[in-house]
Amino acid sequence: MNFLSGELDDSVLAVSIMAVNNEIGPIQDIPAISGLLEHYGVMLHCDAAQAPCAMDVSELATYADLLSLSGHKIYGPQGIGALYIRRDAQNRIEPLIYGGGQQEGLRSGTVPVALAVGMGVAAKILHGPEQETERERIAGQRDCFVRLLTDGAVPVTLNGPVGEARHPGNANLQFDHLSAKDILNILQPRLAASTGSACTSGIPEPSHVLRAIGLNAEQADASVRFSFGRFSTDEEISQAVCFVKDVLVTALR
Repeated sequence: MNFLSGELDDSVLAVSIMAVNNEIGPIQDIPAISGLLEHYGVMLHCDAAQAPCAMDVSELATYADLLSLSGHKIYGPQGIGALYIRRDAQNRIEPLIYGGGQQEGLRSGTVPVALAVGMGVAAKILHGPEQETERERIAGQRDCFVRLLTDGAVPVTLNGPVGEARHPGNANLQFDHLSAKDILNILQPRLAASTGSACTSGIPEPSHVLRAIGLNAEQADASVRFSFGRFSTDEEISQAVCFVKDVLVTALR
């Protein structure tokens, strides 16, 4: 918040904030950020793609001028998303696509009905009363995975926040003095993990997110992101731990 406050002045039109970071999992305090930006008259765009599986999003639109969602992040179809624009902010948005005048003239083009229905159904399922219990179950699996790996021969550090301040399905782990790429090469195809987000795949530099939280290049290059979700089972967690421990033993030889 202090950093953001220091960046705000009359030249800032809008700020885009991820409600939940996709690489190390922190859940942002959107109400507090919204209050700060409102003081400066700055519009808030909230990237909420990762948020529905991590937190209660029912009030996010109360604080954001614009809010974006993605179907595939909520177990819906790929190729569909949604952008909420607060009604009194719509006249401040310039369309990128002109033509038929759909979507109140903000985005012309025919909506893909099947994809839209699929995303709507996925959102309805995700908004059910059992979702808090589901998030707790997934967080428990993640915590078990991290705990079992930190008891091994290689020092392991969790990058990012702990507990409720973190996406329940995210574990970004730093394996001391080892190469994340080497670990992943041995893990595949038994276990899928990554060195960062899909957005930065193919970029050889260390993760800018990890560098921003104080990790040096060596520490960032030793970090692997593991993800857990609705269909993860306790048996799979145990298997994943065994796979990773086997890889660590191999890497230490």
